[in-house]
Amino acid sequence: MSSPSSVQIISRSGNRIKFEVQMELTGSLLDMESTILSMSNPLGCCATAQALHRFDTDASPIEVGGIKLTSRTQSNKTYYSPYGPVDVVRPVYQTSRGGRIDCPLEASARVIQSATPRMAKLLSSKYARLNANETRHDLADNHGCTVSVNYLQKVTERVGAIAQAKEEAWSYQTPQFDEEVEVVSLSLEGGRVLMRDGARREAMAGCISLYDGQGQRLHSIYLGASPEYGKASFKQRFIAEAEHVKSLYPEATRVGIADGASDNWSLLTPLTQYQILDFHHATEYLARAANGAHPEKTGKSKRKAWLNEQCHRLEHDSNGAQKVLTELKRVGRKHLTKETKDKVKDAIRYFTHQRPMMDYAGYREKQFPIGSGVTEAACKTLIKQRLCRSGMRWKEKGLKTVLSLRALVLTQGRWQQFWERINQCGIEAWV
Repeated sequence: MSSPSSVQIISRSGNRIKFEVQMELTGSLLDMESTILSMSNPLGCCATAQALHRFDTDASPIEVGGIKLTSRTQSNKTYYSPYGPVDVVRPVYQTSRGGRIDCPLEASARVIQSATPRMAKLLSSKYARLNANETRHDLADNHGCTVSVNYLQKVTERVGAIAQAKEEAWSYQTPQFDEEVEVVSLSLEGGRVLMRDGARREAMAGCISLYDGQGQRLHSIYLGASPEYGKASFKQRFIAEAEHVKSLYPEATRVGIADGASDNWSLLTPLTQYQILDFHHATEYLARAANGAHPEKTGKSKRKAWLNEQCHRLEHDSNGAQKVLTELKRVGRKHLTKETKDKVKDAIRYFTHQRPMMDYAGYREKQFPIGSGVTEAACKTLIKQRLCRSGMRWKEKGLKTVLSLRALVLTQGRWQQFWERINQCGIEAWV
């Protein structure tokens, strides 16, 4: 095992190792901090090399799955840690007949694609939030660590594969709360993603949120799925998660929140006691119809006032949806351009069909969420902020990887639980 020349091992006693690091601190504080980082990383590499050695064998024969393996040679391998590359000489194994090379150190230490566990966690966490070049720059600027785009994607794809295998296990624990969970909202939203072949396909975002009796959100669980014909796998996962939450809080009221797409409601209706049309989507139709209320060129301030009035009426008035629909029909009788008239007609049609799910004043009285925040945020944060940026085109595998990782990262507690399970059970337990 190699050690950087700037770091010396002074002594060893059991699990305790004493290192000596020498550095010269000169210049500004920023200069000194840069020096400290440049010396901390070699220390980290040296300590990681010693840590890896503790998971190695003594080259004696071993047995894996009832098959005897013997050490064939001492092989040099570079592993990647958050502090930099670490060179290790370790034994590798084969059966007497040859075949697959086995490295016990990598399985025992939970190495993923030559990355130490913490390095794999660091890379996949950052890649879930940032694109490849941003991740590389962040690693270089803030960690003094350099990796290639190819290696970054290689590691995160492997971590993503583990995450996807774990999705089906549904073994994540929900946090404990001091407050009683009174309401569970189940919401769905789709977002179109540009694929490598130039087509735009719909990825799905699901969100299950827990609320107390005052309407305060306690926790949200995020689920993401790459474009899929019929959405069968996503629906199965969403139903399983919803049923699990129901088993935890059987007395909580379950409400469904989505836009007007019938496919969303075919999934949500059997799972919920109340169905609520997402308030944000309703107001979008009103915003498009506002030009009809005041079509004059100088009517911008009046259009804004009209829109605010209708949104307030819709949200707070008893039978507000009917009152807004009556106002839209009044606007629709005015002499308007064809384009404006069509937008008003669309709003009238939408409110006519969706009115039974628009009792927002009643929902607010019951302390139900009406979806203007969490539902849209799930799609925005899970899909749009990461996957729909300028110039991005996705392959199926990469898209699925990022969605799986983002769902884990965004759901409080799950990212840590995911890595704790890898730490306990290893990688082969999931893939």
